[in-house]
Amino acid sequence: MAKPTITVHHVRAVLRGAERHGIDTVPLLQASGIPPLLLGDDRARVTPAQFAQLFRALYRATGDEFLGLGAAPSRPGTFAMMCYAALGCRDLGGAMRRGTTFYGLFPHGPDLGLELVGTEAVFTVRNDLAGHDEDRFLTECLVIIWHRLCSWLVGRRIPLARAAFGYPPPPHKDEYESLFGCPVRFGDTRTEAVFDARWLTAPLVRDEAALDQMLRRSPFELLSRRAYGTTVGEQVRRALAGTLRASPRLPTLDETATRLAMSPATLRRRLAQEGTSFQQLKDAVRRDAAIAGLAEGREPIAEIAARLGFSEDTSFHRAFRRWTGTTPGSYRLGQ
Repeated sequence: MAKPTITVHHVRAVLRGAERHGIDTVPLLQASGIPPLLLGDDRARVTPAQFAQLFRALYRATGDEFLGLGAAPSRPGTFAMMCYAALGCRDLGGAMRRGTTFYGLFPHGPDLGLELVGTEAVFTVRNDLAGHDEDRFLTECLVIIWHRLCSWLVGRRIPLARAAFGYPPPPHKDEYESLFGCPVRFGDTRTEAVFDARWLTAPLVRDEAALDQMLRRSPFELLSRRAYGTTVGEQVRRALAGTLRASPRLPTLDETATRLAMSPATLRRRLAQEGTSFQQLKDAVRRDAAIAGLAEGREPIAEIAARLGFSEDTSFHRAFRRWTGTTPGSYRLGQ
């Protein structure tokens, strides 16, 4: 099943640190299978595998865990040492406090905090890490990585009640609710992620051997986009993507509603409340499967079109251009 693709806005953001340091990013994009021309279209997207390859290439090129995006570099191995320090704690609250204290030892590093507000725990990023208005990506990465690291430490996904960011909404603001798996606000007084405080007493279930294995894939594994299944839209998307693996005929809204044990009217209403629609989800599933097929490079375009349920190549070309701003042929040629 094709994983949700990643907006070109995040590709541009992750490149900015290297560009400011005079690193030629075109070879890094090409080595990651990302056509550099895609960066010019706001609708363009890449696969998680391409994004992870780019992240690794930037990590090597910058020698910096913050990829050149911070006011000061973070030497390779810093994140790992923080994880080892946190692993010695009995519960998640102790691990989070030890981790935030660890990063507080570094000048110009992230100023992280953990607060209790009633029955909620609030993880905060209290400083502007980069000092550049366009470089919010590092702050967002920290929130994502800490949330997913905490979930990994206790062996269960910790549901976020909400996430808030202390800056105006970006053009791609609609990406964030699925990225964080919770309601997201912009223009708030600070950047934070909020969850039930009872999770702070959860025991850590990982040992050093498991940590060693996780660190070999980190932070790419922690950054990879998760489909949590906590919203109706995610449940619909998972049902559609699962069907597409076996058949080019996607189920109708009525069929999907029956599968989810709700009426078609309820399904439409719930999707509308989440800011999406059944047709948008069908398009997204087909788009991501098309991009994944083109990125792998082995399957002829005509076969991809047929596999995704398009009766004619021309209709697939039109749809792909509408989704991404380019044609399937141009996308593959660019790679």
